[in-house]
Amino acid sequence: MDINNEEILERAVLIGLDADTNTEAEAVSESSMDELSELLRTAGGTEVARVIQHRKFPEPKTLIGAGKASEIAEFISANDVSLAVFDNELSPAQTKNLEDLLGVRVVDRSTLILDIFASRAASHEGRLQVELAQYKYLLPRLTGSFSALSRLGGGIGTRGPGETKLETDRRHIRRRISKLEDELDTVMRVRSEQRRARTKREVPLVALIGYTNAGKSTLLNKLTDSDIHAENRLFDTLDPTARKFRISDTAEVVLSDTVGFIRKLPHHLTRAFRATLEELLYADLLLHVVDVSNPEWPEHGRVVLDVIKGLGAECTPCLTVFNKCDLVCTRELFENDPDSVCVSAKTGEGFDELKKEICRMLSLSSRKAELMIPYPKSQLLDVLHREAKVLSEEYGNDGIAVSAVLSDRVYGKIMHKLTGDINDSI
Repeated sequence: MDINNEEILERAVLIGLDADTNTEAEAVSESSMDELSELLRTAGGTEVARVIQHRKFPEPKTLIGAGKASEIAEFISANDVSLAVFDNELSPAQTKNLEDLLGVRVVDRSTLILDIFASRAASHEGRLQVELAQYKYLLPRLTGSFSALSRLGGGIGTRGPGETKLETDRRHIRRRISKLEDELDTVMRVRSEQRRARTKREVPLVALIGYTNAGKSTLLNKLTDSDIHAENRLFDTLDPTARKFRISDTAEVVLSDTVGFIRKLPHHLTRAFRATLEELLYADLLLHVVDVSNPEWPEHGRVVLDVIKGLGAECTPCLTVFNKCDLVCTRELFENDPDSVCVSAKTGEGFDELKKEICRMLSLSSRKAELMIPYPKSQLLDVLHREAKVLSEEYGNDGIAVSAVLSDRVYGKIMHKLTGDINDSI
């Protein structure tokens, strides 16, 4: 066991099983345990020691085997440890058996992530989504749960639904789940109306996606001059945030931040956050933000793309944004990739190139045009003022001579409406 003597808040032992039968999604490695340690720190605990047990098969009753559990129990007793955190997902029976053997509260990675989400959700929608995920996760674990349910409300893994809720019968829990799902359906209908209004205005939606703590919120803040809360911690953004972003003189998009992804993200959590993640299905472009300073970035990128595929958004155009290029030299690595760009959300480096790439992928390139608008079609001048940059306008006998910088989309729309003489120059 590798012992860390730091003493802050709850002291925990991290435990993982590396079995031959583990799938890639369930595999336990040092990097996975490092991430679990960071999740623990984010939840308000500290790692005292970690154990990776190697077995050919998981032990059905305790996952890691009674012998190893007894060894860990001795360490826990001797080192004032109050929590055991497993990187593997535990069944209700395994959780109860381990708590009996270890004598402390036992949580798995899914519980830890849910706990962090519960502490971070700020909006009504976010709280609904987290509560739904917690109930769906806790429902099969109500019978024979850890005796800590009787003292619920203190410690990691106990945030969220209160004691009386968790100790009611399953029918009450199912009724609550049904009510939460109805409320989230209402949220989704409101979002659908907002999307229709945005489509009517022909404003493209660009969604920021990425591994948790990749710098999405910092990038959104820098691009849009916003002050959205952003810290160097996991799952700092749970509630969706959208801001208008002008990418050229004639074009703007709606830039939407989303919850960060992580390996082994609980399926019920993804389902609960469908109202938020559904935005990805309707996005015109995905910006996949990658923290290229993290040595694990290739694996993180694969995790994000797998989640996107699972949501059914794999066909949406995607621009890879390699972030933190101020820390790592990346130009020579990605200069031959047509759908990637290197930026620094901290310094603003690469932002001009990012805007150009967004324009290219959304076909929002612009041109300067000299237009003659007949008076019977003067309403087109309002369109130009609203959707383009009008440089000058002059009223004459035949109509209004307008010089404007406009996107190809707006230019095509104006050309479709006009029948007069047009002399355009790009």
